[in-house]
Parts: sequence; C-alpha cells; structure tokens
Amino acid sequence: MADKVYDILFVCTGNSGRSIMAESMMRFFSKGRFNTFSGGSARKGAINPHAIDALRRADLPTDGLRSKNWNEFAQPGAPAMDFVIEVCDQAAGEVPPTWPGAPMTSNWGVPDPAATTGSEADIQQAFRTARNLLQQRILLLLSFDFNKLDRLAMQSRLNAIGQQSAAESV
Repeated sequence: MADKVYDILFVCTGNSGRSIMAESMMRFFSKGRFNTFSGGSARKGAINPHAIDALRRADLPTDGLRSKNWNEFAQPGAPAMDFVIEVCDQAAGEVPPTWPGAPMTSNWGVPDPAATTGSEADIQQAFRTARNLLQQRILLLLSFDFNKLDRLAMQSRLNAIGQQSAAESV
C-alpha cells in the first residue's frame, strides 16, 4: 500500500479559483503520490486570471489547468476518487453527484477571493491569502502516514484540516 497513488478531487462552485489553485498545488507538492483533479457545480468556463497570477507568483505550475464541471468525475469510466475536498465557503450544502469509489469527503471552506472588492492590490492579496491557506492544508494532508491511518482516523484528520485557519502554521 506504500506505493499507492491516490485520486483526489477539489470541488467548488465555479472551478475558476480556489479549486484550480488546490489542483495545481496538490499536483506539485504530492510529487506523483496523488492524481489530482478539480471541478465545479456551475463551472465558469474560464480560470480567474488572479488565480493564475497567484500560482505563478509562488512558482507553481499552471499548465493544463482548465475549468471543468464536477459531473465529469461522476460519469462511467471516471477515476474512482479516494478523496473529494470542497474548498468553497459558501457552497457547503450543495448536493454533489454520487462519486464513484465512495471517497472520503471533507469541507475545507476558504473565503472566495473573487468576491473581494477594492483595489487591484486588495484583490491580489485575497488570492494570495486563499492560495496560502490551501497550501497549508494540502501540506498537512501530505504529511499523513497513510499506511497507519484507518478510514475513521483519516476522515477525522481531513475534517480537522478544514478547521485550520490562515493564522495557524503547518
């Protein structure tokens, strides 16, 4: 089991900011330990340019990212996810599709940086803050010894990650 590659899906309403950033970061930091995807319940169809900028400013990859509907991952032949992580703070409670594979799910609500009003600098800071919080949470998940955690312990830890605030350190 030590060599298992896990499948993880990050979901949000628009799949244009937070879930896209999480997809990029998990793919980068997991170094092949996770097949990483993202999708949205009502995808915007385009990635928010501030999300791309926030990733690039942290030297994180943006190649191949695209806005996708989460139904793409509930179709026959879709990867059976091990984890589905919702990163929206407002969308909690949306009824998701039935995911193949009965994955563990958790809500890691992150405030929507796209809802930020104010100057360009304020908006850029909101995206950097969201990126940093997602990165902290992803690094926490990657620190787990998956071979020593049963499903109940893993679910408990996933939920605890979602309670981590931006002020807490990894």
